[in-house]
Amino acid sequence: MNFEEEISLLIKSRYPLVLVDTIDEDYVMDQLFRASQALGFTFYSWSLTKGLRIGKNENSFYKTTDAVAMLRIVNDLVVEANGAVKDLAHPAPGALFAFCDFDRFLGDASASRFFKDILNRIKGTPNTVVLLGAEGKLPSDIAPLSARISGGYPDEMQILAEVNRAVAEFKVTAARLEVDMPPEALRRVVKTLRGLSLQQVRNALNMCMLKDGRFDVNDIVEIEKFKKEAFDKDGILEYFGSESKSGIAGFDNMKRWIADRKNSFFTDGPLPPPKGLLLLGVQGCGKSLAAKVIAGELGIPLYRLDLNRLYSKYIGETEENLRKALATVERLAPVCLWIDEIEKIFASSSGEVDGGVSKRVLGTMLTWMQERKDRSFIAATSNDINGLPPELLRKGRFDEIFFSDLPDAAAREGIFRIHLEKRGLDPAAFDAASLAASSAGFSGAEIEQAVISALYSASGANEKITSKHILEQIRLTRPLSVIKAESVDFLRNWAKERNILTV
Repeated sequence: MNFEEEISLLIKSRYPLVLVDTIDEDYVMDQLFRASQALGFTFYSWSLTKGLRIGKNENSFYKTTDAVAMLRIVNDLVVEANGAVKDLAHPAPGALFAFCDFDRFLGDASASRFFKDILNRIKGTPNTVVLLGAEGKLPSDIAPLSARISGGYPDEMQILAEVNRAVAEFKVTAARLEVDMPPEALRRVVKTLRGLSLQQVRNALNMCMLKDGRFDVNDIVEIEKFKKEAFDKDGILEYFGSESKSGIAGFDNMKRWIADRKNSFFTDGPLPPPKGLLLLGVQGCGKSLAAKVIAGELGIPLYRLDLNRLYSKYIGETEENLRKALATVERLAPVCLWIDEIEKIFASSSGEVDGGVSKRVLGTMLTWMQERKDRSFIAATSNDINGLPPELLRKGRFDEIFFSDLPDAAAREGIFRIHLEKRGLDPAAFDAASLAASSAGFSGAEIEQAVISALYSASGANEKITSKHILEQIRLTRPLSVIKAESVDFLRNWAKERNILTV
């Protein structure tokens, strides 16, 4: 349902007041005017600088820019309209009043009283007041009378039309523009631009085209950065680069699972888009890297929820930070939200330690995970099974739960090859099979560290690194599976007993 359909439904439902969160007043005003025309309503608009106008006439219908004086006029118009509506012989249609930034005047006792009187008069009549503003707040005695929606954000058809318009205009006004945008990439561009206002869409497109005189698949990354800067003002979401599936050894079941659902993530077909998965397992076994691979395979940006910025010492601020972060995720969609060590969010979910903050955070998070309709994918990781509330593990919150175990010999061999290649070394020059056999019980992180330590050791001895140097570092390392054997065994047995799918 687009904005025009949504506002029309609220008007027909006879809501006396609708609050529209928007940063694009002109776009919303135009849509409100079209909605009023379709319903046969008289359209009035008011702002502090332009006064009260009828229709789209630039000349003020009433010159007043005083809020209370304007409300007196509107009150008379409502009384007149109500009388006309009750005339059964010649019933009149309703009126739609659109006020810009008017919530800022409701702290004044006179304005608030007049406004409540108007709302009480239009309850049950085909008249509606719409307040426009960015994250406007209503007094507690007025808020129950209202519906709240977001507006000014074009749908995919409108975005596609704007992309075509911007490309055509740029070709005419600029010296050159090279366009290399296959249909699949264009669909991703359109979906990535969702959540931006029409003006922001234009700004993002102009930025991409002006930068290098090209419009191609590389511009998707630039649009993602544009959205991040536009929406995440508090920095609660941290942008990370994605990885290709070749950058992680093993994880075959997870890779297959993502591949089976990749197409349904962007298409509006009979299959619902995947919501996310939870990666449990041993520390250092690639869960964080897997989140980057998921984003890369789905072709969407990756943002990590920064728990340090989320929690605040002030009462109510943590919950508000989470609400803002989740609202930002919805506007950034399509996006992969990486929640690293998710158990730390709910560490005190009983509410006894922190005054109920974690309990409220858990409730907010669970509701959002269950009910969200946007194209966001959650990739959550956890090292502590006992720290996770049972509500989080049930189906519906996550599509699947995977267990990341210690890598087997084949996976260890692949991990060695990956980390040797990353450091400009030829894996063929090393005995990867021998290295894998010697590192049983090692995690991926410990294998990487063995390679790094071997490079330092060879450099210090002024020697070329060989398998001998890596084997020496393996011999000197006591892996986590030995140091914390009880914890690792508990995790592995827990997953085995519950038939958790291994990555």
